Amino acid sequence: MVDPITASIPLFFVLMGVEVAVGAATGRLKGPRPLYRWADALVDLGCGVSSQVTGMVLSTVVAAGAYVAVYGNCRLGSWPEGVGGVVVAFVLVDCLYYWWHRASHRVNLLWAAHVVHHQSEDYNLAVALRQAMFTALTSVPFYLPLAVIGVPPSTFFLCSSLNTLYQFWIHTRLIGRLGPLEWVLNTPSHHRVHHGINPRYIDKNHAGVFIVWDRLFGTFAAEDDEPVYGTVGGFKSANALFANVEPVLSLLALARQAHGWDRLFVLVRPPEWRPDGPVHIPEPTGALRWRPEGSAGAVAWTALWLVVSATALTWCLIYQHERPLNQIVTVGGLILWTVASWGGLFSTIGPPGRAWWWAEGARVVVIVVATGWIASAS
Repeated sequence: MVDPITASIPLFFVLMGVEVAVGAATGRLKGPRPLYRWADALVDLGCGVSSQVTGMVLSTVVAAGAYVAVYGNCRLGSWPEGVGGVVVAFVLVDCLYYWWHRASHRVNLLWAAHVVHHQSEDYNLAVALRQAMFTALTSVPFYLPLAVIGVPPSTFFLCSSLNTLYQFWIHTRLIGRLGPLEWVLNTPSHHRVHHGINPRYIDKNHAGVFIVWDRLFGTFAAEDDEPVYGTVGGFKSANALFANVEPVLSLLALARQAHGWDRLFVLVRPPEWRPDGPVHIPEPTGALRWRPEGSAGAVAWTALWLVVSATALTWCLIYQHERPLNQIVTVGGLILWTVASWGGLFSTIGPPGRAWWWAEGARVVVIVVATGWIASAS
């Protein structure tokens, strides 16, 4: 059975296309804060692609394996079958998602994985796909109580996937408030608040599907003015792999600055903690802090390889249990190489240097050779 998220990949691109078309028709692709910027969207999609590649191990093997092991050895009883059991499991998954998400904004170790999703200064459907490589490792402990009370792995994986899919559509600036639904469901308005770096919006609206959790546990904030998006410290790179590694490096650097037990406790401190006092969160100006530039050729080249990478990723996800492991590892590695190479086009102002083009040529040659090898082995 194909995972619902894998099956939805073509729909993601169709809906992003619709969003771009609406943005163009309404003049929102221009101005000081355009709806889409290609370099930023490319990093978003690169993070999504790379998280799916690493997820074949971290999610499918490690996290899923942990859940199955606990379910097989520690469950206390059986779970109701039928639609009712699935509905209750879905609500419980969403509740535990809320607590994982809230903790991921207040615990440095968890934030180092989750912050990737918040790095973009834009807010659109591409940002929904900006997922971190290590999220599966940080979230699985929060869901293990479901295995203990007997929620079957198949039910849990279905509910978790549906929870993730729901959150795709709320990453948009084109949908306003939705009336009475705002009281119960997480909506684009609520989730825009969550991505805001305005002091009054920080650490608010952690819900996945049901905003009632935030209302119940004191983390709700309504959207009054449109937020300024991103992270307080900012992130200025087009390299999707570096986007995942940089927060970990920053956490290690913070640990080196600390003294005594704080070098260890920094892992569980909140993100604003510093040895000399907490970080002051200023009111943002609203001006974009990262303005990458790229030629029309760079845009066309990366768009081509985005399509190739998405196609290769879909192949891996569908055939990961049917094709030889060495083929899946090879294709996955080439996808990650491709994603990392995109950053070279937008890392500096102006055209990339000659060394980058040599590296691109080598990558293309290796991909052609690897494709021929896999095709001949089929």
